[in-house]
Amino acid sequence: MRISVTDRCNFRCGYCMPKDVFGRRYPFLKSGALLRYDEIETLVKAFAKLGVGKIRLTGGEPLLRKDLERLIVMLSDIPGIEDITITTNASLLTQSRARSLRAAGIRRINISLDALRPEISRKINPIPYPLQDILDGINHALETGFESVKINMVVQKGINDGDILSMVQNFRGTGAILRFIEFMDVGNHNRWRMDKVMRGREIIDLINPIYPLQPVGANYASEVAKRWRFVDGEGEIGVISSITQPFCGDCTRARLSAKGELFTCLFATSGHDLKQLLSQGMSEIEIREKISSIWARRDDQYSMLRTQKLSAGNLKTRPPGKQFGKQSQKVEMSYIGG
Repeated sequence: MRISVTDRCNFRCGYCMPKDVFGRRYPFLKSGALLRYDEIETLVKAFAKLGVGKIRLTGGEPLLRKDLERLIVMLSDIPGIEDITITTNASLLTQSRARSLRAAGIRRINISLDALRPEISRKINPIPYPLQDILDGINHALETGFESVKINMVVQKGINDGDILSMVQNFRGTGAILRFIEFMDVGNHNRWRMDKVMRGREIIDLINPIYPLQPVGANYASEVAKRWRFVDGEGEIGVISSITQPFCGDCTRARLSAKGELFTCLFATSGHDLKQLLSQGMSEIEIREKISSIWARRDDQYSMLRTQKLSAGNLKTRPPGKQFGKQSQKVEMSYIGG
């Protein structure tokens, strides 16, 4: 279960929150509209009894949410919750913050980093921010003793694909797992085009001649990343090919927005208001039954349909909506996490 604790971020990466859309006048949620921590706790208790064992805290940028460690402690105490992770851009991940997150119960951490060259980083995120602060945040995470530290790189052909090899060289042997993600058509404003997608196979073919790789089996059935190990033993990488190798059939991820809407797909056009259930005074059993009913009706297959259109040659730019028919607005990634 992925829980967005805020729709705000201090970055404006073009594939997620382009600056010309998410500007000063953008109607971000007021603090009073966000799910309170006790409300998140109540919902997670219901999800846990339905079988959810993993929680990922996302945003926006989750470290912007005040007293986040308090929520982590609350979730750690829920029976059935075995793993709490977080995704961050690491710009706020000081040494003390990394330690406090680990002490509160964060076991694994994912950090977004799309380039090592400052000039390329600025093309993706025009908000001025020292790249070294992010690299320091990664080092703090590695030093703190999280069970895993993953570096997520969204690859866009012609933008940052020239930094793939330098990213590999930089993080090989550090203990961090570098993951390459195909540029996705998430949200409504990132100007996605298929010709900007560097296919996962292309990424492996670029790396393998210089840093030989061998495939590794999945850690669990619904793992989205294809794993590859360096032949010389210097760690591993992962490739998430959600465009060219969609995994709708194996997806087990539920997403809770910052204001309490349940989304059953990253590409959904609408959600289910769970906060309203709380305000109506529903019991945990009633909430659990509602969630179960929503999940049982789930039939999301956006990425599979996209692939069919691509194969047929009928899709050259942004897919227009959930079923590729009438134009419809998808939920923004910053609203429900990646």
